Amino acid sequence: MNRTTLSLIAAATALAAVTGFAALSAPDPAATGDTAEAAAHLPVERTSLLCPPPSTSDLAETTYTSFTPVTKGTENKGGAELRAAERSETGPDDEQDAGDAEGDESTESDKDGEDGKGGKGDKSEDPVLAPGEPGKPATGDTSGGEAPALVGTADGRFAPGWTVQQTTEVAAGTGRGLQGVTCTAPDTEFWFPGASTDADRTDYVHLTNPGDSAAVVDVELYGEDGALETTVGEGITVGPHATEPILLSTLTEEEQTDVTVHVVVRSGRVGAAVQALDAELGGDWLAASTDPAGSLVLPGIPKDATAVRLVAFAPGDADADLKVRLASPSGLITPAGQETLRVKGGMTAAVDLGDLTRGEAGSLVLTPTNGAVPVVAAVRVLRGEGDARESAFIPAARPVGTRATSAGNTAEGTTLSVTAPEGTARIKVTASAGTEGGTPASETYTIKSGTTQNIDLPVPDGLKGTYALTIEPQSDTPVYASRTLTATQDDVPAFTVQTLPDDRGTVAVPKAEEDLSVLQR
Repeated sequence: MNRTTLSLIAAATALAAVTGFAALSAPDPAATGDTAEAAAHLPVERTSLLCPPPSTSDLAETTYTSFTPVTKGTENKGGAELRAAERSETGPDDEQDAGDAEGDESTESDKDGEDGKGGKGDKSEDPVLAPGEPGKPATGDTSGGEAPALVGTADGRFAPGWTVQQTTEVAAGTGRGLQGVTCTAPDTEFWFPGASTDADRTDYVHLTNPGDSAAVVDVELYGEDGALETTVGEGITVGPHATEPILLSTLTEEEQTDVTVHVVVRSGRVGAAVQALDAELGGDWLAASTDPAGSLVLPGIPKDATAVRLVAFAPGDADADLKVRLASPSGLITPAGQETLRVKGGMTAAVDLGDLTRGEAGSLVLTPTNGAVPVVAAVRVLRGEGDARESAFIPAARPVGTRATSAGNTAEGTTLSVTAPEGTARIKVTASAGTEGGTPASETYTIKSGTTQNIDLPVPDGLKGTYALTIEPQSDTPVYASRTLTATQDDVPAFTVQTLPDDRGTVAVPKAEEDLSVLQR
């Protein structure tokens, strides 16, 4: 009995330091008695990241950028790598063994492997990207439409805050423009308001399974009148170490402009992202919204946005009445004629907000008008005019927390947007060394209450290549941030936006002590 009890205590403490499992928080002192001590925040020991296949276009040019910030308290050991996943040959209610699935062709950086397959994390082939030392970003490139999804792992000093940015330029065709996504950690539930089954859209939800056994996933769709009838959305099997792209329009016969996608994992854990491609308006990745909440912040709408469309969904039966405000450089303002948005329970609601930023930095702040009802939300943003328009998405974001990390930034064409809707905040922004040279630089900024500011970024001295940014709040006031990358392609203002939530580089580990008295109760 004694040995069993002590083993369980030790196992719980070790498990809390692994990103791939649920993070533990400090226990409630009221529930544990006066003897409970505050949890220690320690660096995570292992991180998993999943990158979806970047594009099916032969004109695609993709860059992966990996970065781990230097974190105190880590040991001088560990490593990180990204390897190709298989293309899953299983599907809805398919019992085929995913281990027999053939992989896609490998990227340029690993095509010298033995068989060009990413089967089950095959260690015989070279990784797509092997990051360098913490504090210095590393890059890898691939071309064309055959690049696979990637399964990444980092441990030791490479794990805390590990971030991988996937950025793809598509010169022409459906979805042309700049598409960017931050590779995500596996989870069991995802919400994607802002997807579509419209005839002009080609939206895929990409599911990637890092586990050694198959994952079973349900994909639910919700439109303006509630749940859409789907034919094969239940019991989708994603093979081990494999990826499964699902075209949303094949799941339902209903064409709707605004759809909320709900991914629920029955067994296992997966990474999920929606690739939203438009025949006329370009395309981008739609990352998952933060968990349903009564109040939401959607940070960093570009100041030159020509159209903003807000999409929201209330998962429960209760209706949500939301106050819509814009956090501008001068404070919180209410868009004329769009003061509130009513979201009926179980239904997707949308509203066009036009060019509400009007040449200034801005973030949307959604708060309940009466009682709080949990919702999820995202905005679709357009830049440009006429045929020279491009689109991107900004989901509701988690706050920066202890630290947020962004990789793949350039000296030109990078904008960091930060908002503090609840009070004045101070943040420290650090630019890392470049991938090919440069000296890190840091600056501290004050964000006034209720405002959004586009930060005049510190750029590394002697910068060569791309660099990473870390944002560290210096006060207790919650702040939200996003990073925008821009490029010009034949007069089309291509761009992509990624929100910057806490990078989960540390985890709260409750203090555990031997207490033999529990055996006598």
